[in-house]
Amino acid sequence: MNKPVRKAVLPVAGLGTRFLPATKCMPKEMLPVVDKPLIQYAIEEAEAAGIEKFILITGRGKNLMEDHFDHAFELEQILEQRGKDRELDLVRHFPEPSKIQYTRQQQAMGLGHAVWCAKDFVHDEPFAVLLPDDMVLAERGCLTQMMDAYNHVGGNIVAVTEVPRDQTNRYGILDIEDDDGRLARARGLVEKPAPEDAPSTLSIIGRYILQPEVFDHLDKQIAGAGGEIQLTDAIAATLDSVPFHGLRYEGTRYDCGSKPGFIAANVAYALQRDDMEADVRAALAEILK
Repeated sequence: MNKPVRKAVLPVAGLGTRFLPATKCMPKEMLPVVDKPLIQYAIEEAEAAGIEKFILITGRGKNLMEDHFDHAFELEQILEQRGKDRELDLVRHFPEPSKIQYTRQQQAMGLGHAVWCAKDFVHDEPFAVLLPDDMVLAERGCLTQMMDAYNHVGGNIVAVTEVPRDQTNRYGILDIEDDDGRLARARGLVEKPAPEDAPSTLSIIGRYILQPEVFDHLDKQIAGAGGEIQLTDAIAATLDSVPFHGLRYEGTRYDCGSKPGFIAANVAYALQRDDMEADVRAALAEILK
C-alpha cells in the first residue's frame, strides 16, 4: 500500500522579473486572478486533494504572503461590525497556523534547491510540489487527479502535457516507455532538450508527487541545466528504484508566469463565475470590436 501524501512544498522564492514593476515590492505569487492571489489557488487545490501541511519556500521580500495567511484583526472587526459575513468568511478561510510553515531559500540555485530546503519538513514521507505560476482550470483539481493515479501506481508522478516540438527547450521532457493515452510510464526525462534531441513532446508542468528518495540526489547539490540544481535530475536519479509516471491531467493549464498566460487566466476564471460571466463576456465583445 502506498504511503499517503500529506505534505506539500510550494517554492515561491522567485523574483518575478517578467512582471516588473508590479513585483518590485509585491511577490508575484500575490498577483490576483480575479480576486484571489495565485498562492491561495495553489493552497486550495492542495487542500482539496487531501494535503494537511504546507511549507512555503520563500525569499527576501516575500513577507506579504505570510501576512496574507494571517489574521487581519482590524479588517475582520470592521467587516463584522458592518455585517459583511460573506467578506468576513473570505478573509478567514485559510489553513490553521499549525498547518503552514515558511522557510527561506537563501540562494537562487534553482527549483531542485528550493525543494531541498524543505527536506527537514518532509522527512521520510512522499510529498507534493506545486508551482503557483501554473494554474489548471479543471472540474477536479489537477493534484486530486494525480492523487488518484498515485494511489494506483505509487512512485513519482508528474503532471504532463503535450507541447510543440520547437518548445521542448523550455521544459522537462519525458522519455516514454509505455503510454495508455492518459498515464505514461517513463524510463527517463531530460531537462530543456533541444527540439532535435527531445525524446518526446510530453512536458512536465508545475505539479509533482515525489518520494523522499529524491533528497538523496538533491543532497549532493549538483548543478544541472542552466547552472542550477534541477528537480528533474533528482527524479531521474531515482529511476532504477522508484517508478515514474506522467499523468495527462484533465483541464486547461494557464502559465501565469507569463503576461499573456496571466491575462488569459483572469478571463477564464472570471467566465466561470456566475456573478461575473455576463459582464465579462459583454466587456470582451466590446474590446474585440
